[in-house]
Amino acid sequence: MTRISPERLRLAVIGAGLGSAPHFRSLQDLAGISELVYVYGRDAGRLAAVQVPDGARKTTRLEDILEDDSIKAVLVLTPPNAHLDMVQRAARAGKHVLVEKPLEIDLNRANALVEACETAGVTLAVMLQHRLREAALGLRALIASGELGQLVGAAAFVRWWRPQSYYDEPGRGTLARDGGGVLITQAIHTLDLLLSLIGMPQRVTGIAGTSPVHRMEGEDTAAALLHYSNGAVAVVQATTAAYPGFPERIELNFTQGTATLEGGEMRAAFHNGKTATAGAAQASGGGADPMAFDHAAHRAVLEDFIRAVQNGAAPAVTGRSALGVQQVIEAIMASSKAGSAVPLHPAAVIPVM
Repeated sequence: MTRISPERLRLAVIGAGLGSAPHFRSLQDLAGISELVYVYGRDAGRLAAVQVPDGARKTTRLEDILEDDSIKAVLVLTPPNAHLDMVQRAARAGKHVLVEKPLEIDLNRANALVEACETAGVTLAVMLQHRLREAALGLRALIASGELGQLVGAAAFVRWWRPQSYYDEPGRGTLARDGGGVLITQAIHTLDLLLSLIGMPQRVTGIAGTSPVHRMEGEDTAAALLHYSNGAVAVVQATTAAYPGFPERIELNFTQGTATLEGGEMRAAFHNGKTATAGAAQASGGGADPMAFDHAAHRAVLEDFIRAVQNGAAPAVTGRSALGVQQVIEAIMASSKAGSAVPLHPAAVIPVM
C-alpha cells in the first residue's frame, strides 16, 4: 500500500444525511491532520440545508470528487444499498475509503465491496466504532493477557427503542434500502464487538420477527444462540421495541472471572478477588433520538483511518473484518426462516478480530 505524505489528508464526504453529523464533528476535531474539501449529496435542496464544516464545498456532482487528484480519501455515508456503487467508483478513482456500517445490504454485495478495494489497492475502513471505545480496548487487552482464562459463555443485549415515526421515514427498516431491521442497523455494533472479542461461532440458531409495536418490513426483535467449537454458547437479544431504551450490554464468562461491558464501561471480577475497570458510562443512541451519543469513538475510527492512509498501514477496523458480523446476521435470519441451526462452514468463516 502506497504511503502518503503526512501533511493534512484532503478528503470528501459522500452522503450528508442524519448519520453525517458525528463524522462532521470528528473531522472538525481532526482539522490538524485532515481537510474536508467536498460534501456530496444527490438532492440539491436537502444538501443546501445541511450544516457542514467551514471551508467544505457542497456539490451534487460526484465527478468533482472522483476527478480531483488532490482528494485522497472519501467517507461513504449514503444509505447501505448505495455503498457498493459508490465504493466501486471511488476505488477505481484511487480513493481510499471509510464506509459507514453496514458494508452493504447483504453478504454478497458486502464481499464485492471489499474485493473492489482490495483489487484497486486502496485502504478500506468501516465505521464500527464500538471496537475503539476505551472500555472495549481495555477488555480486549484483558482477554489477550490470559488472566480471565478460557471462555465459558457470553451474552449480548441490545434493548433499544425507536418510535414508529422513525420507521415512517422512507426506506427505514426495509430490505431493499437497509438490508433489514434491528440486527443490521442497530445491534450490528454490539454484535460486531462481541465477535471481535470472542471470535466467530461454529453454528447459529436464531429467531426474528416484527413485534406489534412497529409497522415495518424488517425485524424489530431477534434472538440467537451462537455455538462455539469449545462448547461455549453466546446468547444474543436485540430489539428496538424496548421503551424507553436501555444501555447495550455484553457479558463474558471465563474460567477465571467475568467481564461486562455496559454503555461504555467495562468491569471485570476475578475468582481471586481482583477487579478491573475501564471506560465510563455513555449514551449510545438507544432511545427515541438515534443521534444522542458522544462522537469520541467516531473520531477514534476516523483518526485511525487517516493515520493508516498516511502511513500505508491497515486500519483498526478493516473491511474484511467487518464481513464477519454480516455473515452472522445472515445466519440468524436464515435460521429463523428455516427453523433450525445454520452451520458456518470453517472454510467460509470470515475472521473478525
